[in-house]
Amino acid sequence: MASAPTIAIAANNGDIGGGEVMLLAIAEALREIGHRPLVLGPTEPSEIIDAAADRGFATHAIPASSRPAYMVGLALWRLRNRRSGGRALPLWCNGLVPSLATVGQGPRLLELHALPAGVNRFAAAVALADSAPLVVPSRFMKTRFPRARVLWNWVEDPGFAPARDGGAGEQPNVPDPGAPIRIGFLGRLTRDKGVDVLLHAFRTVQQQSPRPVELVLGGENRFGTSEDDRVIQGLIDHTEDVRVLGWVPRGELFAQVDLCVFPSRAEETFGLVVAEAMAAGMPFIISDAGALPEVAGPEHPFRARNGNDSDLARVILKAIDELGDDHASLLRRARRRYEEDFSPEAGTRRLRELLTDLTWARSG
Repeated sequence: MASAPTIAIAANNGDIGGGEVMLLAIAEALREIGHRPLVLGPTEPSEIIDAAADRGFATHAIPASSRPAYMVGLALWRLRNRRSGGRALPLWCNGLVPSLATVGQGPRLLELHALPAGVNRFAAAVALADSAPLVVPSRFMKTRFPRARVLWNWVEDPGFAPARDGGAGEQPNVPDPGAPIRIGFLGRLTRDKGVDVLLHAFRTVQQQSPRPVELVLGGENRFGTSEDDRVIQGLIDHTEDVRVLGWVPRGELFAQVDLCVFPSRAEETFGLVVAEAMAAGMPFIISDAGALPEVAGPEHPFRARNGNDSDLARVILKAIDELGDDHASLLRRARRRYEEDFSPEAGTRRLRELLTDLTWARSG
């Protein structure tokens, strides 16, 4: 007979975005600490439930194919499942949707991984009205929610491999003098991720770089708009030497490029892809949007002004120029920052400290 769960984690969405990636990471860390997580999500889309089951977690699918139906179903489930195995069942609300759906139904912890905008600001005010503890993924986001506790995200270790194209070891590749410099982007192909800014900057780089350059875009328009598609596809159609890979694993994109650019316009509340680049030994450029500088660290040299394609072009050209130098020390420093702050070991340590401090995790 399966053991009763000791903590439930309710997903914000059925499909997998950055928040759901972290839900799975949190579940893994909870299991390592000794908890028995139960992952909750809608029946449609079922990506998060399927992914959790594949990892061996107990799951419960809420019959729903829309957000309102999921919220109602989750509220009803919580009313019937305040206890498990004779003790209180804490609920980790992984986002605004479960936080709002289960308001007043503790013990619970609220995690916000996006800044509420528009009508969601009112929803957040309602969801946060009770005294449930709140965690956010960055110091930047804590400035908006002063009562929150910061729980930095973390990412799996892909292995430190700055030598690409089949190379080995920790010495980064320097592209052949005649070969194009391959500039990569990984993420949603939307304007809030700065893809239009990058395409404008890339045109300037093409004109000014002493080396040929290529742009490799890994991603697609998830959660964006048809206007994003129109604007970005129009820029791609009128820009030479751009390849669009579609949605690809991080490692596949990193293996095909010499440096990455993460030019978000939106105020990012963390920056998973930045932590992934640091872990893998991938040189990268960021905008100064939201928490991206917080993740990259104060010593990171390649930072452009948010939404400014001229400044982004300047920083890309600077990075290209320095690819020929010995930048191994920069990559090793970024790797050390990853290991200390954004590795699974660091995340599990922080999570253990959080649970030790919070009475909701010890209710019973």
